[in-house]
Amino acid sequence: MSHLSLLVKPVGADCNLRCSYCFYRPKAALYPEAKHPRMENRVLERLISDAMGQRADSTTFGWQGGEPALAGLDFYRLVVQLQMAYGARGQGVGNSLQTNGTLLNAEWARFLREYNFLVGLSIDGPADLHNKYRRDRQGAPTYSQVMDTMRLLRLYEVEFNALVLVNNHNVRKPVVLYEFLRDNGVTFMQFVPCVEPGPEGKPAPYSITPSAYGDFLCGLFDAWLEDYPDVSVRDFDQLLLTSLNRPGCICMHGQSCDHYLVVEHNGDVYPCDFFVLPDLRLGNVMENTLEELGNVQLRSEFAAGKSDHGPKCLQCEWLNYCRGGCIKHRTVLGGEVGDPSYFCESYRQLNAHSMGTIRELAARIGSE
Repeated sequence: MSHLSLLVKPVGADCNLRCSYCFYRPKAALYPEAKHPRMENRVLERLISDAMGQRADSTTFGWQGGEPALAGLDFYRLVVQLQMAYGARGQGVGNSLQTNGTLLNAEWARFLREYNFLVGLSIDGPADLHNKYRRDRQGAPTYSQVMDTMRLLRLYEVEFNALVLVNNHNVRKPVVLYEFLRDNGVTFMQFVPCVEPGPEGKPAPYSITPSAYGDFLCGLFDAWLEDYPDVSVRDFDQLLLTSLNRPGCICMHGQSCDHYLVVEHNGDVYPCDFFVLPDLRLGNVMENTLEELGNVQLRSEFAAGKSDHGPKCLQCEWLNYCRGGCIKHRTVLGGEVGDPSYFCESYRQLNAHSMGTIRELAARIGSE
């Protein structure tokens, strides 16, 4: 095995914030007996011992939630101890922490730097954009706390990137978002489009339209191009990698949905965190090995759905670049797996706008 990637939810859907658009909070209903779920040490040890025992060339643990910092710093100290105990000399292992940035302090920062955790910091832009939806349980804004954490990460030289949820409020301001992040020292950016179901099968109010997202991506591309290659935007890295015939960096534009396994707080395993559903439960790490879980027929069938394309996709000149997008975006409003993505027109707009430049950049890279 060359690479093993695990996305671990040590506190399940538990979170200290109440972001209006959160897609994972409803998953708490799967485990009604656990009001504040926490991964037990025995589950953690079984998971890490099995993962490190696979002896993959590289093994990555993505710690997510909810808010994974609720597990506490001692939990992650144990994570590192177990990885060292069960790993072989020279075995590659990486950790990332996707956080809302409201619970970290200097002690956290020192630990994250010492053990080379990559931090993904969720931030939706300047105060007026960020505070629209990203509020705590009491409804208070969180922008100041997140910016304090960003300064702390820079101070302690913790590697971090920014994750922006593109919603109906900030989608109109791609350049404002980009320049805000760049001017705050962020050189790696991820932008995730928001669409969730609302009443009567229509998009929820905070969702974005395909045309608005297409305009957003084009405006973002033009702003990014001015700083290339000093700033990385994941969407545009993906286009470049595809043009260079190299493996991509975004699962939604991959050929199959088998990039990682999701591990819930109790050890239950699912194929994707967008599809943590009872009928897609693959098993449990306390009962099955990761090798077994990775090879169950249910996972293979789910993974193959990514390449199930209807006539519109099969006839599209851009299929090699988008690969039909994320399965969630095909089905979120009641569509079938083989339907075009909700964001199909967004990707077509971006590709038409950017591809000439992307191919020129790819040719330049290829000749170096």
